[in-house]
Amino acid sequence: MSARSNVPIEGSFQLIGGKFDKAGEASTSLKKKLTEMGLNVEIVRRASIATFEAEINVIIYAAAGWLRYYITDDTLRIVIEDMGPGIENIELAMQEGYSTAPEWARAMGWGAGMGLPNMKKNSDKFKIDSVVGEGTTVEMIINL
Repeated sequence: MSARSNVPIEGSFQLIGGKFDKAGEASTSLKKKLTEMGLNVEIVRRASIATFEAEINVIIYAAAGWLRYYITDDTLRIVIEDMGPGIENIELAMQEGYSTAPEWARAMGWGAGMGLPNMKKNSDKFKIDSVVGEGTTVEMIINL
């Protein structure tokens, strides 16, 4: 990994609720950055899946949010913060297939209830905090 150094690499993307035409931009940009750095394709794949799922959740549920990433020599840390409705029951929301997606999102092919489970599955460490009526923060760490 000669392209990396001790200096952390950081980036961020603003996400706007309802902007499906922008869906995938943040995850694609991060994928490109990780690929340029010469990271293992499996790491790039996991990061891309986790980031895309997070992006879609913000677009479906929140007014807006931020996706930030921090790359060090040994970890990729992805933090997603949104200004959304919050999650009433995180344990239930983490179950595969459980979804509170509105009908319009389901009609578009989203909201299958795999977003949060896929984020966790593709992370080495996963943390979610949510306040109903305020928003949700998800932190994912992938070991490099």
